[in-house]
Amino acid sequence: MRELARVDLASPDDEVARQVDAACREVGFFTLVGHGVDPALQQRMDTAARAFFARPEAEKERVAMVHGGRAWRGWFPLHGELTSGVPDHKEGFYVGRELPVDDPRVVAGTPLHGPNLWPSEPSDLRPAVTAWVEAMEAVAQRLARAIGMALGLGGDWFARHLTADPTVLFRIFRYPPVPPGDEGWGVAEHTDYGLLTLLAQDDQGGLQVRGRDGWVDVPADPGALVVNLGDMLDRMTEGRYRSTPHRVRPTAGDRDRLSFPFFFDPSWDAEVRPLPLAGEAPADDAATRWDGTSLRRLDGTYGDYLTAKVARVFPALAERATPGPGPAQAAPTSSPW
Repeated sequence: MRELARVDLASPDDEVARQVDAACREVGFFTLVGHGVDPALQQRMDTAARAFFARPEAEKERVAMVHGGRAWRGWFPLHGELTSGVPDHKEGFYVGRELPVDDPRVVAGTPLHGPNLWPSEPSDLRPAVTAWVEAMEAVAQRLARAIGMALGLGGDWFARHLTADPTVLFRIFRYPPVPPGDEGWGVAEHTDYGLLTLLAQDDQGGLQVRGRDGWVDVPADPGALVVNLGDMLDRMTEGRYRSTPHRVRPTAGDRDRLSFPFFFDPSWDAEVRPLPLAGEAPADDAATRWDGTSLRRLDGTYGDYLTAKVARVFPALAERATPGPGPAQAAPTSSPW
């Protein structure tokens, strides 16, 4: 793999499904154009995000994640998040679906559900991010339709069974530059957790994907979205579609890199089980997977799985904000659909 496949979402539905299917089976990453999102909206969000990260740390601390409780929302400082147990060379801001404190899920203490924490300055951050998240969810639903068609399930399958009320999370990451020759990582090798990640980025570059022939640099194209599959889609397709390791190399120079990953995942209570697909699934790739684990053994609900994963990313916060371990690891024994 020398470069990522390019999918044009403005193409006819059957052509989009064909393009998506080929990309998901080969590497699990592709760039998406023709999505119809106004580039001025990304620029607006980029400007507001840079202004926020430039605020004094004491001011950002007022919306730190420690104040968000079980909702896991807010700001974290440089090196405040772990990937594979290693601190990331990035600063970030977490948001999700805006839920009032009297929402039944918030009252019940459901992790990752609740109100967002918004800074007073810059005042444009909240409306810019809110508009972006709404736009990304619409794009993700269109992609889910294409995936359903590509898998032979029908265009409305995901909306009917998994994403009628999706788990929607969004992050803004700032990667400060590093000195020339620095071999550290902005984010170490990993795969994402859920169904789909839609990533917008600036023109700095640094994202790398591990293909069959080694690591490949992802072009820094602010006008395109980078799409990758998470472990849930890999698990539910039993390896037909691949969640692929990726990492971020900080850039040298004097400019920060900003990235904007949007996570479109199954409904919180959705069961983690195989999809009703025709044909024989590929062999389990646990022996060659980056972390040596078998996705085939995951079951339970997506909410349980995600809670356990996020607790590893912020272990200190998890002790205060989240319940115990995630789902059981026994393989499913029957078809759920």
